[in-house]
Amino acid sequence: QVQLVESEGGLVQPGGSLRLSCTASEITFKLYAVGWYRQAPGKQRELVAVYESGGTRGYADSVKGRFTVSRDNAKNTVFLQMNSLRTEDTAVYYCYARIFRTEYWGQGTQVTVSA
Repeated sequence: QVQLVESEGGLVQPGGSLRLSCTASEITFKLYAVGWYRQAPGKQRELVAVYESGGTRGYADSVKGRFTVSRDNAKNTVFLQMNSLRTEDTAVYYCYARIFRTEYWGQGTQVTVSA
């Protein structure tokens, strides 16, 4: 069955950096739009970054200029490079892969930004 497996998040100090990865299996990865959502306690789920199959990338205003999404189709992997982290970036981060009405999700990984 299809699986998206995320790397572990972790505890990062404000201003620090962290890279998340998400590796998919059993899909033709290059055909899917991929990206990342996050959800913090008491807040709605937020689309953080998207990397469409055609190459278009987009970011939420809250992370623009600090986060970078990339993908390696040969390795079926999408990355999220997070720089200049802030306490408000604390959330569970979920990767996804989507094509039309079909979508798959990673298991979620906790990223905590705290001094």
